[in-house]
Amino acid sequence: MAILRNWEQLRELTQTRAPWPASRRTFMASDQFPKWDYKEYPKTLRPDDLWGQVRRTVYGKPVSEDQIQMMVDAIVAGLELQPACVLLDIGCGNAALTARLFAYCDQCVGVDFSEYLISIANARFASPRHAFIYRDALDYVAQEADPLRFDKVLCFAVFSYLSDASAQQLLAYLNQRFLNVRSVFVGNIPDPECAVSFFKDRDSDGAELDNPESQIGVWRSRERMVAMAEATGWRVRFQSMPRAFYQAHYRYNAIFGRPV
Repeated sequence: MAILRNWEQLRELTQTRAPWPASRRTFMASDQFPKWDYKEYPKTLRPDDLWGQVRRTVYGKPVSEDQIQMMVDAIVAGLELQPACVLLDIGCGNAALTARLFAYCDQCVGVDFSEYLISIANARFASPRHAFIYRDALDYVAQEADPLRFDKVLCFAVFSYLSDASAQQLLAYLNQRFLNVRSVFVGNIPDPECAVSFFKDRDSDGAELDNPESQIGVWRSRERMVAMAEATGWRVRFQSMPRAFYQAHYRYNAIFGRPV
């Protein structure tokens, strides 16, 4: 398991547009945990620090409400959510973001591999129409007993921590088993074309950009996403976040749909 070893690695942890100034370089509790650790790190925070638990923070502080609303708006528009929709959220975490989508759909099921985060999701947001399941994403999509009930799928800020094989298998299962799903929103994908400017104060090698266990995970180009879509029976289009979004300078969204 990778451990943070230098200050340069902290930039993504805080999700800022530029490196920290020297005066702000103080260690935080998150420093000892890899970016993709959503099992142990959330336990170090208060149970009500919902955005901190899923690392939607800047300088250790939760991102502003307008930033959260930009995510919600992008998801709602990209999936074309309607009041009758049944949504599957893969990698829902503590459901802080998922819950913002309840008003736009009829039912929602969230799945996550963090037992702790799912316990928070169930304590805070579960209802007869909103369920949260502790399970590995691939296991769930391979074995869900009633996949035909879903018509929309969300996978936000999770895809980069999957290997190519796992990411492609996930898309294949969704295409083959979830036959009523018309669109899959894969959000917050790091763009390798932006890596040079993102890592401007240090070199980044290809191995780091292609490692699902690195601090940011796998940086996938749009061409790579198109190839993955074609291999799994989907077509794909892309969405950019508003310029005011705090990660717009190096991330984009992909919306998978069934060929017409």
